[in-house]
Amino acid sequence: MTADDAAVVADAPRGSRVPWDRVALPLFILGMGLVFGSLNPNFYSWTNVTNVARQSSVLALLAVGQTFAIVSGGIDLSVGSLLAIVSVLGSMQLVALGLVPGVVGGVLVATLAGAVSGALVALTKIPPFIVTLGMLSLARGTAFTITGGMPVVGLPAGFEAIGAGSLGPLPVPGVIAVVAFLGAHFLLRATPFGRYVYAMGGNEAAAVAAGINVRLHKFFVYCFSGFCAGVAGIVITSRTLSGQPTVGETLELYAIAAVVIGGTRLGGGDGSLVRTLLGVVVIAVLGNGLNLINVSSYIQLIVIGAIIIAAVGFDLWRREHGSAR
Repeated sequence: MTADDAAVVADAPRGSRVPWDRVALPLFILGMGLVFGSLNPNFYSWTNVTNVARQSSVLALLAVGQTFAIVSGGIDLSVGSLLAIVSVLGSMQLVALGLVPGVVGGVLVATLAGAVSGALVALTKIPPFIVTLGMLSLARGTAFTITGGMPVVGLPAGFEAIGAGSLGPLPVPGVIAVVAFLGAHFLLRATPFGRYVYAMGGNEAAAVAAGINVRLHKFFVYCFSGFCAGVAGIVITSRTLSGQPTVGETLELYAIAAVVIGGTRLGGGDGSLVRTLLGVVVIAVLGNGLNLINVSSYIQLIVIGAIIIAAVGFDLWRREHGSAR
């Protein structure tokens, strides 16, 4: 079954019922906005909006790559640790070689790590969960080993514009994230590669029988996820103006959460970047709103965990209810 066929099947049984799969998240986001805005009027300020966009850009970039991995039937647990290796090695290259070589080198480091994961997933029978879990530990350990646990400082002037600059009223990190989402959405929905990603996740055996080079396209999926992590690593390093081996801890879980909250099926074959974007907005608005009303970060973890469970439960209910009709 192709991605388009799967979408038709998923959407077919709606009849006259309310399309909750399309309106639930926007309504939830609107509800959060009304609640947080009533509790703290600063929530609606342009300064706060730009701060949310700036702070959530890294999560958004990670979630883009994670969507491809999950839709293809896999998962990428390494992306948070790839931020650390990009932050450290990219910073070293920035100090030694300058702005452009440092930025390009940092992105290439993460892309190469993604290529290693992709090759192992494609050429062996090791599950993506295990491969990327191993890469998570390997990348984080390498970052600590190279730096001895200390930050890399002395980054060149002008680098901070990537993470802290603005294009008119718009924060640069937010612009980068939006461009990445638009490009990735086109790649997933309007190219043969995107159709193959859906096909692999929907039924890998059928994809092979249809003549799709599954191994090659799995490899490219993890290369792309690594590339997205590389761009995110440059953005977060620019914000901190230092190479930090501790950066990105637990962000891989938030990236998966954003994709799952957006309704992408963990088994693969179904999902979209639009829904992932809504998932990112849910996490970003929730975190920002809870901070503004002085809710403990520990409580925030509990709330986000509960929302993840509820989102998956709702998605399962929606699919079962739809198939019953």
